[in-house]
Amino acid sequence: MSLETQIMDEMKNAMRAKDTVALEALRAIKSGIILAKTEAGASDTLSAEDEIKLLQRLVKQRKDSANIYTEQNRADLAAPELAQVAVIEKFLPAQLSEEEVEATVAKIITEGGFSGMASMGQVMGKASAALAGKTDGKTISTIVKKLLT
Repeated sequence: MSLETQIMDEMKNAMRAKDTVALEALRAIKSGIILAKTEAGASDTLSAEDEIKLLQRLVKQRKDSANIYTEQNRADLAAPELAQVAVIEKFLPAQLSEEEVEATVAKIITEGGFSGMASMGQVMGKASAALAGKTDGKTISTIVKKLLT
């Protein structure tokens, strides 16, 4: 079943349950899918990779908004953003823990013989490709910096 079909089914369930937070998150996903499909040069269907990138972008946007609201002592605005993150993450593949990401990055560093911050770009490229969809880029970057210093 495609992501778009899953979203439509979940939207119907959210409408029946009168779950406004879930409905808002699901509508954002649907909107993102429609925008991606109508971009210049885009095909009628999205690949699984494109769907994951779209979902990760939506999660990142909401987490960033929640962080800003929290910094400004607006917990009333941060809570719905974090609730939407939980709804969107249901459609992402299982995310790896920091320990699992660290083990993968350490393996990439030792196999490639990388050392020092000068090789960070190379390590990031390989790690991002290996961990695509399984964790966010910020986590990968933090761990790569930690292991290369």
